[in-house]
Amino acid sequence: MANRHLSRSIAMQSLFEWDFNKADKSALDAVVRKNIEEFAPGLEDSTFVEQLISGVLKNQKAIDSIIEKAAPEWPIEQIAIIDRNVLRIGLFELLFSDRSEVPPKVAINESIELAKTFGGETSGKFVNGVLGTVYREIGEPGKEEDTKKKTIADIANLPEEKLGGAIVYRRENGKIFFALVHDVFGYWTLSKGRLEKGEHVDEGASREVKEELGLKNLKIEKEIGSNDYIAYNPERGQIKKGVTYFLASTSDTKLVLGKSGGLNDARWFEMSELENLKTYDDLRPMINKAIEWLSTTQN
Repeated sequence: MANRHLSRSIAMQSLFEWDFNKADKSALDAVVRKNIEEFAPGLEDSTFVEQLISGVLKNQKAIDSIIEKAAPEWPIEQIAIIDRNVLRIGLFELLFSDRSEVPPKVAINESIELAKTFGGETSGKFVNGVLGTVYREIGEPGKEEDTKKKTIADIANLPEEKLGGAIVYRRENGKIFFALVHDVFGYWTLSKGRLEKGEHVDEGASREVKEELGLKNLKIEKEIGSNDYIAYNPERGQIKKGVTYFLASTSDTKLVLGKSGGLNDARWFEMSELENLKTYDDLRPMINKAIEWLSTTQN
């Protein structure tokens, strides 16, 4: 186990040096050998170091997208070099490695220790927050055992952020189609975004959804439900987010995904396809409510 911790340290230092110097990936082999000789001369087997680095590089695009979704206030290039490479290693182990060899709690705890050792004063807290957000998103079994439940008073005292979203639909040839977006965690979800200061929730929802889906026409028809959840902001800590969702119609047939961190696709689905889509449990009731209402109305 001690050797694995040392191997993670060498992998992180090597990725840091590669990232800092903006070097070609082919230069990493020499960097790794140099770092092993300098910092870990007693390391007998460098296989784990090589697995970590090759895994991070192979999945870097997906990993960086996940970081940006989990910490949307921090574009990847603005995250400290130590922190982002600790996160890359942690997320590779959390999402892409064999969980029987590296349990999620181990991946998270090891990354926090690396951040505390090599990063700045707030690095451990930042890494903990991002990896914790991803851990909750993927619904890892057993997470309830490791999460301390907050009291109602705790939640009430958290800073709040209001968002607006929509279940967007269109009618064509007697069929109803729904527009959903796909996130980097592999879920189809509803389009939403933050409200601007002084903006009414339905106006903000319309603006954000039109931008995210590339729609020219959108008509907000009725409020369909709301969803409250706790998110992590690297600067402000935990935040209570409240999303109000509306049912909205459009005549547009083309979807063009806007520049929104954490999303990689937008697509129309027939009503019959929704049941088998991988989506979040807390959105199902609102989608079903929209389907039920639309099924009983005419054009």
